[in-house]
Amino acid sequence: MNTDESKPEVKSPITSPDVIESPPGAKELKPKRGLRNKIIFALSVLGILVGLIGAYIFGLERKPQPPVFKPVSNPYESAIYANGMIESNQASGENVNIYPEVAGQINRVLVGEGQKVSAGTPLFTIDDSVQSANTEQLRLQSEAALTLLDELKAQPRKETLAIVTAQLEQAQASLKLARDQYDKDLTTYNIASQSISKNTLDTAKDTVIQASAAVDVANKQFELTKAGAWSYDIVNQQKQYGAIQQAYHAANELLKKYSVKAPVDGVLLAVNVAVGSYVSSQGSYDTYTGLFDPLVVMGAPQEYLEVRCYIDEILVSRLPPAGHIRAQMSIPGTDTKVPLEFIRVQPYISPKIELSNQRQEQVDLRVLPVVFRFEKKESPVYPGELVDVFIGQQ
Repeated sequence: MNTDESKPEVKSPITSPDVIESPPGAKELKPKRGLRNKIIFALSVLGILVGLIGAYIFGLERKPQPPVFKPVSNPYESAIYANGMIESNQASGENVNIYPEVAGQINRVLVGEGQKVSAGTPLFTIDDSVQSANTEQLRLQSEAALTLLDELKAQPRKETLAIVTAQLEQAQASLKLARDQYDKDLTTYNIASQSISKNTLDTAKDTVIQASAAVDVANKQFELTKAGAWSYDIVNQQKQYGAIQQAYHAANELLKKYSVKAPVDGVLLAVNVAVGSYVSSQGSYDTYTGLFDPLVVMGAPQEYLEVRCYIDEILVSRLPPAGHIRAQMSIPGTDTKVPLEFIRVQPYISPKIELSNQRQEQVDLRVLPVVFRFEKKESPVYPGELVDVFIGQQ
């Protein structure tokens, strides 16, 4: 028996190398795979073209653009570089920072930034309702104390003196009446002792004694009233009046502090206060920096400005003598160069905090301030601006 003939004949699913029979319901995958390969090839070619174009564009040699301004350069053969800050031209010190001596809410701002003012010009006012009431109270107390002092000095009143005079006259009349009665009773007793009792005579005598004492009291009361107020009472009232008067003057002077005025002639560089804001003797709180700023910053008239330079302490030994110093200022971002006139050296080396406004430095860098000045003319510079300064030698 042939075993091979008993096996069923199995047909191969591949009948032709070009034909692939798929089972019923299956998706045809080969056409989509071919499309994907074509897309990948196209993107690869496109990427190569973009790379070549980019390489060509970036490989082109371009001429550098001219600088907007010339970099800061040393105008001298040998010079010291220093950071500087522009300030108003003061005879001594820096700008005038104005702080209030009292605390309260601002109710009026009377000036603006850049305004020229003279000494005594009101700048702003603080709510003084409480202080005004206290001052008025002390004024009234002072007037009452003065009135009482005048009253003591004006004693005795003529009306009071008239009363004690009448009381004295009444006491004298009572004494005369008592004496007359006693004399009559005594005469009667001496003529006829039986006509009047001894008891009646003694009573008349006692009446005279009482009337005489009443006259003494009335006379002393008259002298006391006529003498006026006691000198110690007058001195005591004078001192009380003086104390209240001094308290009133102090309160009135404090009341004037609620209106802040310009201490000198100058220009208002900054006004850091607005109506409704609360201020104290520390100044006005700045929410951006978290520090207290002066309410008003004043500078001298702007014909001349100063430049305060800060020279590193390790370069101080290279500073030329005062009579041979020359300097030039450069304003960053511009081609402006301004010659400077030497004014003075502030002979005190201090931490470099002015430029950064930092109260705590990581490095204790110390500098020597040197002050120059220049004529402003039409220069577009303002106090507070940072500049570069080169200090050379003549």
